[in-house]
Amino acid sequence: MEDPRATGVIRDARVLRAAHETFLSTGTLLPGIDPVVAASWRRSLHSGVDPDDPRAVVGLESDDLETYRASHPLRAAMPVVRELLVAAATDEGLVVAVSDDAGRLLWVEGNLRARSSLDRVGFVEGALWAEDRVGTNAPGTALATRRAVRVRGAEHFSRPAQELSCAAAPVRDLRTGAVLGVLDVTGGPAAGSQMVLSLVRAVTGSVERELARTLGPTAAGRVAMAELEVLGSPRWTGTGGRRSLSLRHAEILVLLAEHPEGLSADALAVLLHPRELSDVTVRAEVSRLRRSVGPPLAESRPYRLARPLRTDAGLVREALAAGDVRGALGAYRAPLLPRSGAPGVERLRAELSAEVRCAVLASTDVDVLDAWTRHPDAADDLEAWTLLLARAEPGSPQAARARAHVMVLDAALR
Repeated sequence: MEDPRATGVIRDARVLRAAHETFLSTGTLLPGIDPVVAASWRRSLHSGVDPDDPRAVVGLESDDLETYRASHPLRAAMPVVRELLVAAATDEGLVVAVSDDAGRLLWVEGNLRARSSLDRVGFVEGALWAEDRVGTNAPGTALATRRAVRVRGAEHFSRPAQELSCAAAPVRDLRTGAVLGVLDVTGGPAAGSQMVLSLVRAVTGSVERELARTLGPTAAGRVAMAELEVLGSPRWTGTGGRRSLSLRHAEILVLLAEHPEGLSADALAVLLHPRELSDVTVRAEVSRLRRSVGPPLAESRPYRLARPLRTDAGLVREALAAGDVRGALGAYRAPLLPRSGAPGVERLRAELSAEVRCAVLASTDVDVLDAWTRHPDAADDLEAWTLLLARAEPGSPQAARARAHVMVLDAALR
C-alpha cells in the first residue's frame, strides 16, 4: 500500500525495475518509490537477502506441517477464507496463502496453474516467506510493518519474485491484539490492485471476528471492542455509552484504525490537513482525544490504538466480502465522514464509495441498483441511472424515475 503522504508513486513496470536495479547497485532510492517499499528494500539489504537467490527455506514438510497446522488457531478460520476468498481467487487465476506469525506459509490454495508458477520461486506450503529471508513481499512485509500492504512486480526485492504481485494483511486475535499470521493473495498484476487489497482487508476482518467467536476468552478475558460510527455524523460507543464525537477526533480515530502500526505526529498531520498542520496542534488534539475516549488510545508514540476498533464502515466491507451487496448497501447509510476535508479521510471515503458502487453495478438485482440511486453518492452517477433504466420493468415507477433522472443528467452534461 502506498504511504498516504506519497505522490507520484512509480507505476510503470520498466521504470520501477530500473529504480530497483539502481538501488541494488548504488544504494540510491530514486524519487517515486512507495515509502513502504523503500523502507522494506533497506531492511532486506540490511538483512543480507540475496536478490538473485532468496532463502525461501521449507522449514516444515508433510506430516510435521500437518501436525503444526492442526494445532494452529488460524485453522479455525480456513472455512471462512475458502468461502469468501479462495473460490473467487481460483476463478481469477490467483492464489490465496495463509501464514503464521513467523511468515511460514501454512496454506497455499487457489488456481492450479498459478500455484505451479509459484512453486518455481518457492512459494509453497511450509516455506518461510519472512522479509528477512526473501526480501520485500506482501506477506513478509505485512508482518514486518503490522499493516496491510500490496507489492507489485519489481517492488519485490527478489528478482525471481518480480513476475508476481501480491496483497496481504495481518490477522489479529481480537481478544489480545496479537498478530496470529497473515492473509495473502498472490498472482499476476491483478493481485496487486487496490481492489484486491481492499478485499483482503475485508476478509481479514471477517476472519478475526470468526476467530474471536470460536476461540473463546483468554485467561485475561476478552478485550472490549469500542465502536466508532463514521458513516454520516460521527458517534462513539465506549464504556460510557453512545455519544457524539467531534469531527477532528473521529478523523484521528478512523486514520489510526486504518494504520494499526501507528502514525507519528508528522504523518498524522499530513493526513489530517491539506496544508501545513503543526505537530504541536496534532499532539494537543490527540491529548484531548485520549481524555475523551480513554483506554482505546494507547499511551505511546507513534500514536496507535490500544485495542480493536469496530466501525460501521468495516461492517460494509464485511458484507461486500461475503457477497452480500444488499446488506452492504443497507449498512452504507451515508458517505464516510462527509464533512471532512482531511486528505487521508477523503481517500478512505472515495475507496469505500467505489467498492460499494462496483459491487452494485456488478449485481443483477434491480432493487439493489434502485437503492443505490437513492444514495447521496449516486446523485450524478449517470452509468447507474442508465443501467437502472435499462433493467427496470418498462412502465414501472423505477423506470419512470430513472428516465427522468437520466434526462436531467444528460442535459447537465450537454
